Amino acid sequence: MKKESVIGYVLRLALTLMIITAVVAALLAGVNAITRDRIAAIDEEKTLAAMAAVLPDAKDAEPVSFTDDSGIVSAVYASPAGYAVMVEPVGFGDTITMMVGVDKEGKVLGISVVKHGETAGLGAVAAAKTARGEAFRSQFAGMSGTLAVTKDGGQVDAISSATITSRAVTAGVNAALACVENFG
Repeated sequence: MKKESVIGYVLRLALTLMIITAVVAALLAGVNAITRDRIAAIDEEKTLAAMAAVLPDAKDAEPVSFTDDSGIVSAVYASPAGYAVMVEPVGFGDTITMMVGVDKEGKVLGISVVKHGETAGLGAVAAAKTARGEAFRSQFAGMSGTLAVTKDGGQVDAISSATITSRAVTAGVNAALACVENFG
């Protein structure tokens, strides 16, 4: 090949790749524009369902401004029965988005995992609608103060082979309790 033909060949390849990239980027932007509202609506439904799972009168809950020193709390809702606190601790695989219900006395009413990226069969048990998942989440009910997993000298039984996830969930509950304590 001559030097000119090599340069022309490389330029044609680069132009072809640029056109393909531009078309794919435009398609992705279009799909995002089409699905953005639906995804936001689904996320809102999940948040409301999680709030209803952890707070008896969630329908009466209103968002409140809050102070969070942990960087984990993303939203707080107040109702006559207590607070629903959205927390986002980092687990083993990804951020665990969950709602923590806390009563007016500072005790956990319950927790509900909204979204996670934990390993299936291990950390994902924290969110699973199974006996193991329910047992893990329900043990937090009635707890207050600063919590820790038993491996760290605390009272929370970790999920077998998922200590990092268990610690993350516990950190989220601790952040929620600390946040609500500021309202007291």
